[in-house]
Amino acid sequence: MRSPKWPVLAVAAACLCLPTGALGQTEGDYLYNVTMLRAAPGHFTELRSVLEESLAIHEQAGDQAPFWIRHSQGDQWDFMLIYPMGDFSSYYETDRIQTRAAAWRIEQGLRVSERLLSLVSYREEWFARSADVEEMARRFEGMGLLHVEMFAGLPGKRAELLEQRRMENRYYEHLDRQQNVLFVREAGSNWDAMTIGFFEDLTTFAEAGTLYSSAEQDEAARTAGFDGIDHVGPYLRSLIDYHHDTLAVPGR
Repeated sequence: MRSPKWPVLAVAAACLCLPTGALGQTEGDYLYNVTMLRAAPGHFTELRSVLEESLAIHEQAGDQAPFWIRHSQGDQWDFMLIYPMGDFSSYYETDRIQTRAAAWRIEQGLRVSERLLSLVSYREEWFARSADVEEMARRFEGMGLLHVEMFAGLPGKRAELLEQRRMENRYYEHLDRQQNVLFVREAGSNWDAMTIGFFEDLTTFAEAGTLYSSAEQDEAARTAGFDGIDHVGPYLRSLIDYHHDTLAVPGR
């Protein structure tokens, strides 16, 4: 009997743990598998169709459907799939492994698995902890534009990078703006953190920074712990090796 080649999960790496009291609406200890895919040249539409078909197999396997993001401009991936896992121990319980394997070994599962392999030219997997799945669903509801930022911290600066991301959320909170959801690395790819900002549309995103005076923004930045609004960007740059910045839309 053939083993399914999709999805393939590799688990290894050290955890950047959350500080006491950090759990809340912007982050948490719920585990997600964040998978980024780029379609083979000329096969974007076909890949999207096969991904839609794969949702039925996930349901047969007893897994929750992923939150689906489609690239608009920025990073190299076409689709980001955020699969709810909960935690490693329950996701990889023996019964769940067997049910999952059986779903991907049936004719439809094998066919979808093979087609995905032939349609994807780039794949990256990352495991991260964030807000629970109910909060994540609430965030996605009715939103038309997502701002996805992914960060690889400099050695020795990763904990400070996470705090900088929280400081930026405190800045938004002071301005009564919706805060970003923060994902913290658990295993997989080299990213240490990812934030997703949710907006109704491109206009809302573009207007977000024009609704407040320079003085109001500077006060909010200082309240959040920055040295002023002009220091937010340079401080972030001092903590990261590299980062990717993407505008995207819900995939379905």
